[in-house]
Amino acid sequence: MYEWIKFFHLGAGVVWLGGMALLLLALRPVVIAQMAPPERLALMSAVLSRFFVMVWISIALLLASGLWMLSVADMKLAPKGWHAMSGLGMLMCLIFAHIWFAPFRRLKAAVLGADWAMAAKALGQIHPLVIANFALGWLAVLAVVTWR
Repeated sequence: MYEWIKFFHLGAGVVWLGGMALLLLALRPVVIAQMAPPERLALMSAVLSRFFVMVWISIALLLASGLWMLSVADMKLAPKGWHAMSGLGMLMCLIFAHIWFAPFRRLKAAVLGADWAMAAKALGQIHPLVIANFALGWLAVLAVVTWR
């Protein structure tokens, strides 16, 4: 049972981190280089709409599986990396919730209203937050792998 729970935990983390890698390192640079602002902003809004649903599912799986794995462990004996991963993961969830409820909501509204300046501003606010979550995600992986 534990291995299955761990599998879903790792899978959810891979989806979230892998999606951020794709957005930051592949999609965003190409879209900026090849598309005009209206098309670029509409595309990024649509892509983020789909990806962010996957992130919510990943968060649900990560929290449920993580809490279950922690509940069957003696936390006094748990590696320090587990504690670090838990804290970093919660911070990532809070950052994502802010993205979802603030700049992403503004991005979608601006794209619907063809307010490209506002859409660009909202997308510009999302970008550094995604970079922060990407870095925090890799720090969590590093902590759990190396901090015993």
